[in-house]
Amino acid sequence: MNLLQGTLDMLILRILASGERHGYDISKRILLLSNSSLKVGHGSMYPALHRLEKKSLIKSRMGETEKGRSAKFYQLTRLGLNQVEIEKRQWKEFVSVIDSILERG
Repeated sequence: MNLLQGTLDMLILRILASGERHGYDISKRILLLSNSSLKVGHGSMYPALHRLEKKSLIKSRMGETEKGRSAKFYQLTRLGLNQVEIEKRQWKEFVSVIDSILERG
């Protein structure tokens, strides 16, 4: 299944709302929570993380993974936490409108 354009940023923010993670871990979490339906490759994940960091929705630090590898870890900023709530509300409204059209169409 392909992600709709614009949804990856929302998913990343939601995943980071539960705590700090590195990029590969975020990808694995999306795959797990989607029951293996959504696979996010490096070519999509890292540009999205850079985009979110540039918007000050997330911040990063260098650290060490559980396997002892150096990695960049990301976490939400206060602005990012607020954005998660905005994105959730907008997504629910969007789904409701689309569902209404599909049911009545």
